[in-house]
Amino acid sequence: MKKGNLFRDARAESEERIDELIRAGSVRIERIVSEGQVSPPGFWYDQDEWEYVTVLQGSAELETAAETFTMNAGDWVIIPEHERHRVKYTSTEPPCVWLAVFGRKEY
Repeated sequence: MKKGNLFRDARAESEERIDELIRAGSVRIERIVSEGQVSPPGFWYDQDEWEYVTVLQGSAELETAAETFTMNAGDWVIIPEHERHRVKYTSTEPPCVWLAVFGRKEY
């Protein structure tokens, strides 16, 4: 058994903090803590896996080729494989705490 608290030690300090909670088969779950960290200018994520991400605390702004949108606590989005996206903003007080689930389609 593994247990914890998603808000304990929820500080990112100088770099975004990523804690892998579990990896099982093609699925990975991470807790991510951001305190003002954003994607570098011109950088876009282009992942080989889908991503479900929800904001548990704080807020963030995501950008895709089609839209830019704000996420507040409780908001979630599913990002398909290879949908280019980037982080434009994350709150600092309180820190932005994300829960992200990644997976690959089984063929």
